[in-house]
Amino acid sequence: MKAIETIVRGVCIQNGRVLLCRSRQGGRLSYLPGGHIEFGETARAALAREMYEELGLAARIGRFLGCSEHAFVQKGEPHAEINLVFRMTLVGVPSDRDPQAREDWIRFFWHPVDRLETAGLEPAPLCRALALWRKRPGFVTSGVC
Repeated sequence: MKAIETIVRGVCIQNGRVLLCRSRQGGRLSYLPGGHIEFGETARAALAREMYEELGLAARIGRFLGCSEHAFVQKGEPHAEINLVFRMTLVGVPSDRDPQAREDWIRFFWHPVDRLETAGLEPAPLCRALALWRKRPGFVTSGVC
């Protein structure tokens, strides 16, 4: 039986740039920072935990922005996830250089928020949704496998 993954992601914006991450293995896809919510954990607690694990930084989790349903094929296998997206502030994050990841598989970088469509952001509907969610929470979907 296939499972739907529940993921929490944070939108951290400083100086007109949004913090994104991508695999060090290469590729052009990028993501909002975050990770899986563990059983019994709240979404906000999971995001704060993931930021500490991945960056070694404390996170202040702000308001809920929206939800993105995402279906995709990876290595020939269908996957599905629900992404819960929150505003986020990271304590002590450098704004003049890319923050250093604590884990070898991932890297973080700042990307101009007004050029988000050039970042290869997944789920892709987030590019349009984030601008709309500034006013009120919303929902987007990327379709079905």
